[in-house]
Amino acid sequence: MSSAGPAGGAPSARPLTVLVAGGSGASGIAVARALAAAGHRVATAGSDQARITEAARKAGDGVSPFACDLAVLADVRRLRDDVTGALGAVDGVIHLVGGWRGAKGIADQSDDDWDFLERGAITTLRNVSRVFFDDIAASTSGRFAMVSSTALDQPAAAVASYVAAKAAAETWTMAMADGFRQASGSSGSPAAATILVVKALVDDDLRRAHPQRKFPGTTDVTDLAAAVVRLFTTPSAELNGARLRLAD
Repeated sequence: MSSAGPAGGAPSARPLTVLVAGGSGASGIAVARALAAAGHRVATAGSDQARITEAARKAGDGVSPFACDLAVLADVRRLRDDVTGALGAVDGVIHLVGGWRGAKGIADQSDDDWDFLERGAITTLRNVSRVFFDDIAASTSGRFAMVSSTALDQPAAAVASYVAAKAAAETWTMAMADGFRQASGSSGSPAAATILVVKALVDDDLRRAHPQRKFPGTTDVTDLAAAVVRLFTTPSAELNGARLRLAD
């Protein structure tokens, strides 16, 4: 069951069930590991069974893998049933699905790139948020978070499709924040939807692969993971509808 805590959106001290959507990559592994280390029950989801199983193994004890195509609504509904049956109702969703595509300018923004970005950044987020919204809203420590980009601050022609997709995802997340406010009535919002903003993410494997690069302004995946854990110990009034910048 979802956690019960003090009124006004104060965080609960009991372990929560948190879904990491798009957990196969370095950021998903880091976030799942940190959440489990903080005592939470973690479900990590990805489209490839072998990859998500290996990611859960790397994340360590307390992390359970679930294979799911998050771009297919029926599959996400089955995911909810599977996670709820195994770990209990979901208190939080950390949405890490996305991807990046660039071009030279406006004229060569391709349909293939847009389809890829729309599926990854928008369709998956819409599906996951619609399926899990009521569970998150019912939890007094309910949290939804997505990762966005500083590229939205000054949109460039070369990344027009990318920033447009991210902007749509951010707008949807802000609408979720309003939905949580409405669901709470006059008692204050017990749940929060938050945007975590980075320039780019980096991990040790990427540094080893490119030892000549300095990665200025990037956010290490361990720092992202720490920020995610803090969401569950921060009152929702400080988080709901917030756009939190992690980039330097």
